[in-house]
Amino acid sequence: MLVIKEISTYYGNIKATDEVSLSVNEGEIVTLIGSNGAGKTTILKTISGLLQPKAGEIYFNNKKVTGLPAEEIVKLGLIHVPEGRRLFPGLTVHGNLEIGAYSVKRTKKEFNRDLEKVFQLFPVLKERKDQLCWSLSGGEQQMAAIGRGLMASPKLLILDEPSLGLAPMLVETVFKAIKEINDSGTTILLVEQNAYGALAVAYRAYVMEVGRITMQGLAKDLLVDEEVKRAYLGI
Repeated sequence: MLVIKEISTYYGNIKATDEVSLSVNEGEIVTLIGSNGAGKTTILKTISGLLQPKAGEIYFNNKKVTGLPAEEIVKLGLIHVPEGRRLFPGLTVHGNLEIGAYSVKRTKKEFNRDLEKVFQLFPVLKERKDQLCWSLSGGEQQMAAIGRGLMASPKLLILDEPSLGLAPMLVETVFKAIKEINDSGTTILLVEQNAYGALAVAYRAYVMEVGRITMQGLAKDLLVDEEVKRAYLGI
């Protein structure tokens, strides 16, 4: 579904990613783990068109998307939920979810059906639907950000640090939701500093260090790998 070939992305003269290659097959959860500053967010922004690579190619559903503007990539069904949530704080939960649906043509009935799916996944959002997003807790804002992404009917959902800054109980809720979203048919590329949670929910995984992919394999295998355990799991 998603194929990235030798992507190098720069900030000015500084190389942030160095010939990164990875793939995501339809129906998978694939996670990209690594320390802060390893280049994970840069790769996601490059995939979704927010940054343009200096070298390499990106294919989504066999279509070359390298160099396409972000809004065109969204229309193809590749949806990026960024780190930091990026909600519109002065709009209600319902308003933010409506904005998420702007790129997809659908009837009012279809919109309401998809909205109800989000509310079933995150019942608290239904309770808060008329509440301004700035007044939500951090966990509720993260749920709203994921819900907004789902309203775009993603073929591939990219999640950047969805558990960042959340209390342990809410982290568990977010990872459970990620699994449910995948079970319902949505492919997911997940970037996480919570390596244990990411590896526990993913099918395959890549490890990124200083802009390069240094390890890859089945998530269950990396979960018990001694090097990964020492570096990222605190074991």
